[in-house]
This record gives sequence, C-alpha cells and structure tokens, in this order.
Amino acid sequence: MPEAQETAVYTHGHHESVLRSHTWRTAANSAAYLLGALEPRMRILDIGCGPGTITADLAGLVPDGHVTGLDREPGVLERARAVARGRGLTNVGFAVGDVHALDFPDDTFCVVHAHQVLQHVGDPVRALREMKRVTRPGGFVAVRDSDYAAMTWYPLSPGLDDWLELYRRVARANGGEPDAGRRLKSWALAAGLTDITASSATWTFSTSEERAWWSGLWADRTVASAYAGQAVEGGHATREDLRAVAGAWRQWGARDDGWFSVLHGEILCRKQA
Repeated sequence: MPEAQETAVYTHGHHESVLRSHTWRTAANSAAYLLGALEPRMRILDIGCGPGTITADLAGLVPDGHVTGLDREPGVLERARAVARGRGLTNVGFAVGDVHALDFPDDTFCVVHAHQVLQHVGDPVRALREMKRVTRPGGFVAVRDSDYAAMTWYPLSPGLDDWLELYRRVARANGGEPDAGRRLKSWALAAGLTDITASSATWTFSTSEERAWWSGLWADRTVASAYAGQAVEGGHATREDLRAVAGAWRQWGARDDGWFSVLHGEILCRKQA
C-alpha cells in the first residue's frame, strides 16, 4: 500500500459543538444522491465516517452486504461503534485509516463514499485516486462536500461576513480547500474518473428550532473548538474577534426572518471496467 501523505490539519476537530452537527447527519439528508445506486448485497467503504450516523444508515440499506467506516481519529470511532450497537447492526465495522493511503486491496468495494472529507485533505486528487483504486469495476465513487463561498443567508450580517472570511482563511492555512464543492468534478477528472454525474443539494435552516441549532453550534464552535484555537494561534483572529463572531451568530439565530442555506457539490462516479 502507498505511504500516507496527509499534510492538512482537520479544521473542526471533535469538540462537542462539532459532533452535535455530525451526529445530525443521515443518509437521507447527506447522501441522497447516492441512495438510488445502492443494492442489498453491496460492500461499502465510508471514509471520514466520524460518529457513524451515515455509516449506520448505509448499513441498514445494504442488509445483505457490509459497510466499513473509516476515520483518522480513533476516539470518534468509539462513538460510531456505539451508534451501530444501539441499532443492532451486525454488518458494519470500523477502522482507523487515511484516505491518501487506503489499507485495502484493489477492487475491494462496490461503493466508496466520502461526505465532507475532501475539503479537509492535503491532496484531494490523490485521495480520489485511492478511492478509485479500491472500488470494483462497475462500482461507484461517491463524494459530497460543502462550498463555503456559496453559503448564503438573510438578513445581511457583517458579523457573519467576518465569520465566512475568517473560516476560509483558517481552513486554507490548514492545507484544506473550504470551497471544495465546486471543485469535485475537476478533481475527479484529474484522478482519472470519467463516468461522472455531478449534482448539488442544500441544507436550509429557517425555522426557529433550526436557526437556534445551527447558530448555536457555530457560535460554540467559533469560541471553543479546535478551529478557535487554530484561528488564534495562527494569528488570524483574537479571542475578542471570535467572541464578536459568536455573538453575530446568536443574533442571527434570534431573528424571526433568519434563513441560511448551505450548498453542497456532489459527484457520483462509476468506475470503468
């Protein structure tokens, strides 16, 4: 197997405010573009699985197959295993690994899936080549990533403008690409994938409950997560700056007319025989 080549720092870390978001994710709200391609006996690799909620959903959709959840962080995999146990799933397992150097033989999986992963890696084209390598001929490489520059909200907020500019700066300083969604097709072509269906989808937060949840987790993430430490230690912001951004998030969340949309790029690539 090739040696690991990860050079990027994971911007979010695994603070409770991050896991609050990640455990909300389901196959329905985060991988709908893939679901029509699934068959009961498929073998799936779910890269960057985090706390495993999407992984567990995928396992439920391939009852005669098997799903492997992969993540670089051993600690978060304990959360994923607990999710699988709680659902009584027996066709799912978890492993530590790096998408740049997957420890699996060629042509192992029917589907290799990654949600919100390529925006955080040092070499997304190499990652896609590895995903392609371990996918069986006729199988699928499926990737979905958000695009921060395309996120939009109402009402206008200079504080949220500051948040977006700061986040993109920190993520790029960490070696990632926060506007990954628009680049997925280009990266896939560079990786040698040719049969590509590109699409997009959104998360939208507009009800009072949705606004409170979304604004609260970002306010907390801005002052308490690994991202907050990276922003300060990298000289991108002061603690006072971060508190101001967190306050802007809470002010937006309290607005009855508040609306926020998160754009995602998606690619579903069939590996040629």
